[in-house]
Amino acid sequence: MANIEHSTEFHLSFRVADLQESTLFYESLLGVAPKDKTARFSTFIVPHLSLNLVLLVNDNGRPLDTYSLYHIGFGLPDKAAVIDWYERAKINGAEIVKPPRTTWRGTPLHELWLRDPTGYGIEVYARLTLEELAEMPADQEPVYLVPGSQ
Repeated sequence: MANIEHSTEFHLSFRVADLQESTLFYESLLGVAPKDKTARFSTFIVPHLSLNLVLLVNDNGRPLDTYSLYHIGFGLPDKAAVIDWYERAKINGAEIVKPPRTTWRGTPLHELWLRDPTGYGIEVYARLTLEELAEMPADQEPVYLVPGSQ
């Protein structure tokens, strides 16, 4: 098998119920303005996430199936970045499904769950450092990262 180079960018494209509302949502969440914006699509180039995201207007008359696409995940460098995304989401009125917390079962993560205007799930997460893993409580119950957010 040939040696496969590392990808330099992840490209994701999906249809949305309201292009303007979704464009504003992702602009706020990602912290960048769209590179291109038309009546049919918005394109975001997000270098710090190695992401090329395209939002398409739902112009085919078919209902959007937000069940099939379980969620989109954004891996961030650390717990502070997850909290920052939470604060931005809160300020902009995003639906917060699960507030920022550290979970221990399965893959230990600092995580935040949101829902975009179309209804797609968004997981924002950071993997734990070795020092953070050492702080795991005996009961392995989630630890909320922002007081009063639960």
